[in-house]
Amino acid sequence: MKRIVVDTLGSDQGPKAVLEGVKEVLSECDDVHITIVGDPALVKEYQLPEGKYDVIEAYETVTNYDNPVQAFYKAEKVSIFLALKEAGENDDVIGVISSGSTGAVMVGTLKYLLDEKRTRPALAAILPTIDKGRYTCLVDTGASIDCGPHQLVEFAHLGSNFMRQLYKIDYPRVGLLSNGAEPTKGNKLVKETFKMLEADESINFVGNIEGKMALNDMCDVLVCDGFAGNQVLKVTEGVAVNLITEMIKYGYKTGKEDVAKEFAGHIMKTYDFESNGAGIMLGAKKLVLKCRGSSGPKAIKSACHILINLANNKTIYE
Repeated sequence: MKRIVVDTLGSDQGPKAVLEGVKEVLSECDDVHITIVGDPALVKEYQLPEGKYDVIEAYETVTNYDNPVQAFYKAEKVSIFLALKEAGENDDVIGVISSGSTGAVMVGTLKYLLDEKRTRPALAAILPTIDKGRYTCLVDTGASIDCGPHQLVEFAHLGSNFMRQLYKIDYPRVGLLSNGAEPTKGNKLVKETFKMLEADESINFVGNIEGKMALNDMCDVLVCDGFAGNQVLKVTEGVAVNLITEMIKYGYKTGKEDVAKEFAGHIMKTYDFESNGAGIMLGAKKLVLKCRGSSGPKAIKSACHILINLANNKTIYE
């Protein structure tokens, strides 16, 4: 039995959307037990299968306007902190899922799930590349906005270890996000990090990668600070949505809506952010998945399946 802890508070769509996803997972998976963190009265309304779930009472969350460190010390029943504490104290928990504040997820992970080396965790996303069946680990995607070069080198190690374990890549290629491929390009952070990555013999550093080449399978791990990484994610999502919209509009305009829908469906399947949109906290003792704030039932369900696959030592999207 695999136990997953799910934080029901913090989602933009509210706890009901999260509980809908939980209900679907429990109806599909016989070997999963979910610890639900949230309002017990609301959970009771969903008539979940007996014996396959338990509830940790929580009514408070950390918004994007709150200071997560202050919230940690001031509030007693914050759902994400209780969820991470539960994972840290129980060996049978395989992971935690939350759609709440990224800062709160980071603070809670630092408090309850630091590894033995006390590595600062980083938030990563696994993105599909232009080559079918291949992926790039983008790290960091928003957990650490202001970084130093040593931290970016640590991201390279975390991403490399993850891709080595997950996709069995012996020597993952590491790229550094920059505004040009030449070694002289980039701001001060990128230039200093470039030198350190180049000198680290344990990293298979392939040089700078421009944003337009981020998904062209030029590297297995793409390193950047959290601000830049978050923009890569959001711009990629925005462009994909715009392209799909334009395809559908053009199809109706030209009378080729069936062809347009077929092609748009292919793009949506490849860049399905409801299925692929969970960030993975690297460097933590347990798997922590941070879903987008806008995540609905499908995203929560997909995140649970990702955790199950990872626990079974499979790749994320099997």
